[in-house]
Amino acid sequence: MRTITVALGERSYPIHVGAGLLDRCGELLSPLPSPRAVIVTNPTVARHHLGALKAALSGAGVRHEEILVADGEQHKDWGTLYAIHTRLLELGAERSTTLIALGGGVVGDLAGFAAATYQRGVPWVQVPTTLLAQVDSSVGGKTGVNHPLGKNMIGAFHQPRLVVSDIATLDTLPERDYLAGIAEIIKYGAIRDVALFAWLEANVERLVAREPEALVHAVNESCRIKSEIVAADERESGERALLNFGHTFAHAIETATGYETWLHGEAVAAGMIIAAALSERAAGLPHGEGSRIRALISRVPGFTRPPPELEPRQWQALIAHDKKTRGGLPRFVLLNALGKGVVRSDVAREAIWGALSDGRQDAAPARAAR
Repeated sequence: MRTITVALGERSYPIHVGAGLLDRCGELLSPLPSPRAVIVTNPTVARHHLGALKAALSGAGVRHEEILVADGEQHKDWGTLYAIHTRLLELGAERSTTLIALGGGVVGDLAGFAAATYQRGVPWVQVPTTLLAQVDSSVGGKTGVNHPLGKNMIGAFHQPRLVVSDIATLDTLPERDYLAGIAEIIKYGAIRDVALFAWLEANVERLVAREPEALVHAVNESCRIKSEIVAADERESGERALLNFGHTFAHAIETATGYETWLHGEAVAAGMIIAAALSERAAGLPHGEGSRIRALISRVPGFTRPPPELEPRQWQALIAHDKKTRGGLPRFVLLNALGKGVVRSDVAREAIWGALSDGRQDAAPARAAR
């Protein structure tokens, strides 16, 4: 087991990464504020992993109940959040009751937002079971729900007490969902760590094949980078915005398609291709480094999917709802060079439309091959 600490003073917490940690959750979670927990999960994850978590909690003397929510990004909405609140009230959950998010990013965002708002805040723990959640969404305390006009536009910052990332849970993850998580790992190398990016260039096929040693390294390094950024800028007033590389376009894609046809990681991969093209046009990213980003992304199956064909005014409206927008001006996370991300608001519309066109062209060879 490897452990990383998110350094936030009195609210600091550990991230444990390794295989077989689900069976140790009772030990790792100790001590809880009270010997009671409510697990939030979905039926798919429950079928594979709920029994092991419940056994671990029982072994540690923690009384527990569970709340099942529907699976899928389209269910990360106000209605599902309200249903969680209702069930917590029915169970008589108290302010000292710990919520445990067992699942991927949707479960984590919902459970975290419920924890932030139920009785004005209760403790919670992340037990992520998808690669994307283990390397990204489980760390940093961002919680929330989607709105038809924009992704993650309603939420709160509420840090967990603990993150337990058991890479063995990824064995049950469908291939498409697993591969989607690799996009966020590529993002960390692109914005912050050239050494990680080079490691991915040498080892991405091992990661695609789910080799345990490669997985532990990728999850650990991703969490290390994100924990450093979160510790420096918890509420995204500056440096933390860099974690949104590719996400402005990704969220636009997800919103335009109703959160149903693109997985988040797939949209991030497409968004990074567009953002790399925009970086070449507007931030001085050398073309050779942009080509390295595109080449690495193309080596992950399913990652050269062209973005939807939208009119410029549609892209403009979707981008305007991005959370980074300030004073009506969209801000983009771009790269001056590999490993050097910047946030820019002085980007000409012509450069944006050109980058969108480039993104579609970059996906064309793979589309033709299929």
